[in-house]
Amino acid sequence: MNSYPGEVLACIDGSRFSAAVCDYASWVSLKTGAPLTLLHNIEHSSNAALVDLSGAIGLNSRETLLQELTDVEAQRARLMLEQGKVMLDAASTRVLANGANEPNLKQRHDGLTESLIAMEDNIRILVLGVRGEEHEQDNDHLGAHLEASIRALHRPILVVNSDFRTPERIMLAYDGSEASDKALTLSVNSTLLKDLPIHLVTVGESASRASELQASATDKLNAAGHEVIAVSLDGKASDALPAYQAEHDIHLTLMGAFSHTRIRDLVLGSLTAKMLLKAKRPLLLLR
Repeated sequence: MNSYPGEVLACIDGSRFSAAVCDYASWVSLKTGAPLTLLHNIEHSSNAALVDLSGAIGLNSRETLLQELTDVEAQRARLMLEQGKVMLDAASTRVLANGANEPNLKQRHDGLTESLIAMEDNIRILVLGVRGEEHEQDNDHLGAHLEASIRALHRPILVVNSDFRTPERIMLAYDGSEASDKALTLSVNSTLLKDLPIHLVTVGESASRASELQASATDKLNAAGHEVIAVSLDGKASDALPAYQAEHDIHLTLMGAFSHTRIRDLVLGSLTAKMLLKAKRPLLLLR
């Protein structure tokens, strides 16, 4: 993570995950020394065009209705802006109570993914909930913007799916791919995980291949001061990794997204999406 200069960017809304997003973002900011920014994004309204009923109700009636709709939309925009400011103030109070420094507060009017792309150059790590307020009760699907954001950004993304718990046990899902090597590099170099024990887990590889992968990774992690528990698992990664996470009470899982190995599960839309749906504790994704 030291290779990514910039800020910790936390996306908040009215969902039940926003408090935990603030808590995890505070933890990342305090551990890394990176400044913290809280972002509330206001989506553009996509009102349907008014059907031309002037022949039926008269031109003046149509113009009056158009004006009323414009007034309603302007009022809606003002209310959303004020609601966002209230959310940002509450989030700021929470991160300050967590011990973080005064956060920068931002509001943007755009699709969330578009906003994040515009801000990407200054993101050190992005923190967001697994689902936003519109879909927070739908446990069978991911948030509307999550997959698009993971696909679009090339920064570490911490996906929050539960109440905050200070990470003490880490799992690194490692398959030797470029993305998982980035997760390994973060584990070695970042102050975020300094001195924490790491469960180095490889799934679906032959014994010789798993041993080869884990030997090199273990040496790097040991040299950085980590205790390493190296484990090779059989079966599908999308089943084995969540089960291991639950069995060993793993607090935070690091893994690559868009991994392209011979295991075809390791592409977003398969392993990454399944992990986001099945995992009970946060995931830190790298591309």
